[in-house]
Amino acid sequence: MIEVMSLFLWLAGAGGTPVPAIDPLTQPIETSRSAEWLAPAEPEKIFGNTYLVGFAGLSVALIDTGDGLVLVDGALPQAAPAILANVRKLGFDPQDIKYILSTEPHFDHAGGLAALARDTGAAVVASVRGAEGLRSGRHAADDPQLGYGGSWPAVANVRTMKDGEVLRLGTTAITAIATPGHTMGSMSWTWQACEGRVCKAVVFASSLNPVSADGYRFTSRAGKPFIKGFEASYRKMDAVPCDILISAHPDNAGNGRYSEKAGACRAYADRSRRALARRLASERVETQK
Repeated sequence: MIEVMSLFLWLAGAGGTPVPAIDPLTQPIETSRSAEWLAPAEPEKIFGNTYLVGFAGLSVALIDTGDGLVLVDGALPQAAPAILANVRKLGFDPQDIKYILSTEPHFDHAGGLAALARDTGAAVVASVRGAEGLRSGRHAADDPQLGYGGSWPAVANVRTMKDGEVLRLGTTAITAIATPGHTMGSMSWTWQACEGRVCKAVVFASSLNPVSADGYRFTSRAGKPFIKGFEASYRKMDAVPCDILISAHPDNAGNGRYSEKAGACRAYADRSRRALARRLASERVETQK
């Protein structure tokens, strides 16, 4: 494939045809769901300092702290230019993005981080385990989805935060909430958005979907830490103040791009509880056959 591409570029140059620039950080990752995930959605203000600049099937949030901008998640590699265009549509300058927070080291949420960081100069922030995956651009060795294979553009410089640690910028304090299960490095983020004297707690929740590549068993010895991780994450989602829920995949939180329903974060956890219970029951049945 590399030799064919090189020959194409040589022939194009020899014939006087302009050779298109190839950006290695935004080369598309195509899956059966890529088009669905990246279905266009207009950028919109949710409440106060909080906006959405992502897509119908992948959430990307923007926070205006008054002293710089913060993005949450980066979608697929090919999504980076559209994310920055959406930031501009809202009247903001992408060069004011100071931080990009990561929810998990998977290509559908982290694929665009390298390009976004390069194009804005922002620092990428993740959990310690999440940062390992971002730096390698590959699934962790214990990831239930390791069997899918594949890679995404690695992020060279990643700042790490621990569970409960607070990132402060301008008038905004963003708290990291470790929510392992989908990956052991998954991190959710919460902050307050205010309009006048009315403030609401916003939670950008990492995926809690108990999915895996074929052949993986959560009921195996290797799966036990993930089950414990899910259980810890459920407790946190049950307890966290949550007036507005944004989930990494919007459809996991219900209809629409975010939820303002009472108990939205608890409902989010309950959805995963039920899915995990079904998965474990199914695995046990298979084991007994």
